Amino acid sequence: MGLIIAILVGALIGWIASKIMGTDSQQGAIANILVGIIGSALGSWLFGSVLGIGAAGAAGGFSLAGLTFGVLGAVVLIFILKALKVFK
Repeated sequence: MGLIIAILVGALIGWIASKIMGTDSQQGAIANILVGIIGSALGSWLFGSVLGIGAAGAAGGFSLAGLTFGVLGAVVLIFILKALKVFK
């Protein structure tokens, strides 16, 4: 059940981040899921471990803080992918 929830939340996070970054028309469902899951891990690491923002490390389950840091991490990931010319 946890895998299904991770896929659904990853899809939601990836879709929101792609709307923010303007890459929604270039990404399909699989790319949204991958960007969402990888971006969530990146956001948790970046904001929790590196920057020491307390809510990022404590957001282990599904919460508004976890969703926010996941979207921010996915936005950072899309920014990096755009810089590498993966997305236009």
